[in-house]
Amino acid sequence: MSVVASAVLAAVRIEEQPLPVSSVVFPLIALGVFALLGLVAWSYRDVANQHKGAAGHGSPQGHK
Repeated sequence: MSVVASAVLAAVRIEEQPLPVSSVVFPLIALGVFALLGLVAWSYRDVANQHKGAAGHGSPQGHK
């Protein structure tokens, strides 16, 4: 390796910092977030069918 490349690598070297938690925790957090979002989306199921009778109101052409 050249002297210039060694100097650049030495100047750019950043002190490594350990992760605050184990690497297994990050996918578990992501899984929890996706499960929570899935639960929120699932809770809105069948909302349109609850208002089926309301579709007949208004003008025959639809919204204006």
